[in-house]
Amino acid sequence: MQFDQLRRRHFITLLGGAAAAWPLAARAQQAEARRIGVLMAVAADDAEAREELAGFREGLARLGWIEGRTIQIDYRFAGGNPERFSVLAKELIARHPELIFAQSTPVTAVLHRETPAIPIVFVQVSDPIGAGFVASLSRPGGNVTGVIQYEPGIMGKWLAMLKEIAPRLARVAVLSDPRTNVSHDYFLRNTMAAASPLGIEVISSPFDNVADLEKSIRSFGRQDNGGLLVLPYNFTIVHRDRVIALAAEHRLPAVYAFRYFVTDGGLMSYGINLIDVFRQCASYVDRILRGAKPADLPVQVPTRYETVVNLKTAKQLGLTVSPGLLVAADEVID
Repeated sequence: MQFDQLRRRHFITLLGGAAAAWPLAARAQQAEARRIGVLMAVAADDAEAREELAGFREGLARLGWIEGRTIQIDYRFAGGNPERFSVLAKELIARHPELIFAQSTPVTAVLHRETPAIPIVFVQVSDPIGAGFVASLSRPGGNVTGVIQYEPGIMGKWLAMLKEIAPRLARVAVLSDPRTNVSHDYFLRNTMAAASPLGIEVISSPFDNVADLEKSIRSFGRQDNGGLLVLPYNFTIVHRDRVIALAAEHRLPAVYAFRYFVTDGGLMSYGINLIDVFRQCASYVDRILRGAKPADLPVQVPTRYETVVNLKTAKQLGLTVSPGLLVAADEVID
């Protein structure tokens, strides 16, 4: 009987010690979680942004970074308002993250200006050298690296697609927002170089609000044989429904950078799969958290491009999609 009492007391002592240790273990696990920030130019309720960030988290999870357990992520969304970029950047920096993931050239520019020390991994940036983010693609040399959005040759691909679906095309309006995007000159310069051999006149159509956008497209649409090249700017992404509606209203063939413009009713697109690219960026977050320096991590290029064509929109515009374009398409929307 005495032995049983001693054994019971020993068991209770062990149980009490284990119970006391569990909160300590939980706190230790929480303390080990690493903190990063994410600054998105778009709105938090943007459906595409949610899918892209899901891809980012999936990429992190594959590398052992589970949100809420091994990594804490502070999110900020600007809702397409450039005036919010600096405010949100300062908020994130004040939380002392080990790294910030930046979506778009304007967002990266603000973060690059605000902090020379915190590592920055970018996505949806087309000209990091021209923007001053990196010294070279192979050796960035500072606190910024990431995955570029497009190489210069893609402008020629976009124009060739417009010419193929509208053979009489003679003029292309390049929708751009130079006020908020430092890549404006990069896109315009390379588009003009690609347009010359195709006999296409390039017309810069700058805007900084919806009213200007409507005025610009309305004016351009008064003449025949025109088309639209819709560059991948934050403004055109946030206001894509209006851009697509204006192209339809003025019967202008348009080419876009992202698939979701076409699934929303646009004519056609050629570009990267953003979910894949967000997932790809997770590898650099992993390497930096494990001790690598952004200065030593070469800027990566996308590994997958896709062509999407909307046959219903083509029919509404009175256009015939060529067999070649149909064969090249990764997805055809009826």
